[in-house]
Amino acid sequence: MNRYSHIDLRVNSWEKVRTFYENLLPALGFTRTFHSEKWKVFAAEGELPSVPYFAITEDSNHKPNENLIGFWAHDREEVDRIAELVVRYGGTIDSGPWQFPISPTYYAVYFQDPCGNKYEMVHRLN
Repeated sequence: MNRYSHIDLRVNSWEKVRTFYENLLPALGFTRTFHSEKWKVFAAEGELPSVPYFAITEDSNHKPNENLIGFWAHDREEVDRIAELVVRYGGTIDSGPWQFPISPTYYAVYFQDPCGNKYEMVHRLN
């Protein structure tokens, strides 16, 4: 059983990251939106609350830290596509995409949103 439910993410400026997340999250399968004044919610297909979702709220005092959210990729090509999307929509690549020495099949890209929140997109076979 996949025990993942949701992520509540803080950003210091919704306008600064809006285009980034409106393009990244659908590419990761969060294709449905349920936005309110306070929360911008991107959900996977299916009925809430039983599907994964990604909720973003603005907090002008938010300061990014070393926490990292990781996503699985179906293949190396998906890692490369996400890396291109990150750059196109204002994110920053920290490392990759390339083969990391974590395992013989660990292919990943590490990146940040425009506010500095950290992510990884990884494909690995073992």
